[in-house]
Amino acid sequence: MPVKHEGAEETRWSIGLMSGTSLDGIDVAAIRTDGVTVFERGPARVYAYDAAFQRRLAAGLETAKALTRREARIGDLEALEVALTDRHASAVETFLGDTGLAREEIDVVGFHGQTVLHRPDRALTVQIGDGQRLADALGLSVVHDMRAADMMAGGQGAPLVPAYHQALVSALAPDLAARPVVFVNIGGISNVTWLGESLDPVAFDSGPGNALIDRWVQTEIGIPFDQNGHIASEGGVIEDLAGRYLSSEFFARAAPKSLDRFDFPMPDASAGSVEDVARTLCFVSAEAILKSAEHFPSAPKLWIACGGGRRHPAILADLKAGAARRGARVVTAEEAGFDGDAMEAEAWAFLAKRSLAGLPLTYPTTTGCRTAVTGGVASRPGPPKAVAAG
Repeated sequence: MPVKHEGAEETRWSIGLMSGTSLDGIDVAAIRTDGVTVFERGPARVYAYDAAFQRRLAAGLETAKALTRREARIGDLEALEVALTDRHASAVETFLGDTGLAREEIDVVGFHGQTVLHRPDRALTVQIGDGQRLADALGLSVVHDMRAADMMAGGQGAPLVPAYHQALVSALAPDLAARPVVFVNIGGISNVTWLGESLDPVAFDSGPGNALIDRWVQTEIGIPFDQNGHIASEGGVIEDLAGRYLSSEFFARAAPKSLDRFDFPMPDASAGSVEDVARTLCFVSAEAILKSAEHFPSAPKLWIACGGGRRHPAILADLKAGAARRGARVVTAEEAGFDGDAMEAEAWAFLAKRSLAGLPLTYPTTTGCRTAVTGGVASRPGPPKAVAAG
């Protein structure tokens, strides 16, 4: 059970919503926080998208490649935004029913939306999701569009989770308290947060996480991901292929830096067997994370693996082996006392409270913004609106 801290009962819940680059569903989590301290980590759930909506989202990513303005909604994107928002509203309603949380106990909802385009070189990031529509549907305040202000201040618009990591690090058990510690989120794209004794957090996208292997097995054999690592477990690393990925100029580029899920291309079908390529892409994901240490102020002593990729046996094994060669240790979020599936959704609940308080969401050392900046747009509920079926 999550540890409660003094002040928890006096603080209403914040709900965080995350729909990530894996396009698999909506993560919902509740925490009690004032945007500085996490008083209590509450329930969390995942509500999967149906296969048809996943395909529609994937098509939306292709459409979004033509976007040149953050506010534009071309092709199906406008209708997709409505459908996505309504699914989030339904997810929150289901979450309240599943967990027994009362609506009047909720202070704010942090709504990430769905990133359909991220091009920091053009100061352009697009998350579809209508915050006002969600607020009206739920009858709750919603904070959304939390990346744009960072980009306006010269930042990469990602990652935003480090502010939450910084709040969590004080909760680590004594045997895990050695610094520096790095939180690594292995999602579609992996990102890292380095936390030392006194310096501001250092964070950036470290490279491909699950996106390449997911796209590979989906394209080659028509399944959405390598469940339990069965496919990769039958293969071996193709050294030339791994080397081509790991020689990308991205890894030498100084932080801060961020990625779009399409920045690393899929291998050609001729690159090798399905199993060998899958195994190679797992190795690349792990090595990309470990290479990020080249850009930290000092070498980490502990890596905390979060996100869906921590469950892939090959990725985690390669990460542990590589860290051990570098004199460091890897533990999963659960071994550190956290919920690796809920962390990003929890972060959005935390960031929503920071936004309402006018506190920084990003820092020069996390996104490259000129100065620490807050962000987000707060939408207050109007008259309730019916939620569409999809």
